[in-house]
Amino acid sequence: MTEGRLFFSRHARDRMLDFGLDVTDVATALSSGETIEEYEDGTKLVLGRSSGARPLHIVVKELRGTKFVITCYIPDPARWDASFRHRMKP
Repeated sequence: MTEGRLFFSRHARDRMLDFGLDVTDVATALSSGETIEEYEDGTKLVLGRSSGARPLHIVVKELRGTKFVITCYIPDPARWDASFRHRMKP
């Protein structure tokens, strides 16, 4: 994703605390990440790696140079394939 300012929703900040993530983890994952899903409203699911090399999913929407981080989490291997790019089928 392109460089720009980051804005974190309250939910994203709460999830960062839950998973022991900080702003650097999310920024690093976004800067080197790849979009794995795109939604009709322009929101994207990005797969990146945190500074500790952990896989990280970030739901983000970019508007006028600002990335709005809606949520972020470490993907559950039971719900995602080994690459963390595709959801497991129920």
